[in-house]
Amino acid sequence: MSKGRAEAVAEACGILLRYLQEQNRPYSAQDVFGNLQREHGLGKAAVVKALDQLAQQGKIKEKMYGKQKIYFADQEQFDMVSDADLQVLDAKIVALTAKVQSLQQSCRHMEAELKELTSALTTPEMQKEIQELKKECAGYTERLKNIKAATNHVTPEEKEQVYRERQRYCKEWRKRRRMEEVGIETDEDYNLKLPDP
Repeated sequence: MSKGRAEAVAEACGILLRYLQEQNRPYSAQDVFGNLQREHGLGKAAVVKALDQLAQQGKIKEKMYGKQKIYFADQEQFDMVSDADLQVLDAKIVALTAKVQSLQQSCRHMEAELKELTSALTTPEMQKEIQELKKECAGYTERLKNIKAATNHVTPEEKEQVYRERQRYCKEWRKRRRMEEVGIETDEDYNLKLPDP
């Protein structure tokens, strides 16, 4: 074994021992490598060698689990925990779980609010739209002003007069039609139809 590799394994031993004691749960060599490789840049061969070395030295425990070995901290180094302490820890777990759920719900609300805000118009976009709407409104106002100022409107009196004249002409037409019916020619002969009153 070269000196460089021995130093890498020795460095890995210190990192892995601290990690397994802090986490205090079983890991495979692959799990440990995956969890620590990015932070510490450990090679997989160095991790496997270091775990085997720590197990041989009795600093950690190893156990076969199916076809692979798992490694975990020696439990004898930890103080015994009483039932009362476990109940306190269980209560803390329940409280922390509730806090996590509350924070997750708040996070969901904030994400929804953020989504709504990002889909809304920006201030410059709103200002541009307001300007366009003002321009459109000014156009309609000018058009309305011109309509109100126009002198060629039909007044209600004029409209009523036209309606009365129409009724008078219709009445005359009916009268003439009755006269034609005693003669030879009728409106039907010329495909004429009296309009609705």
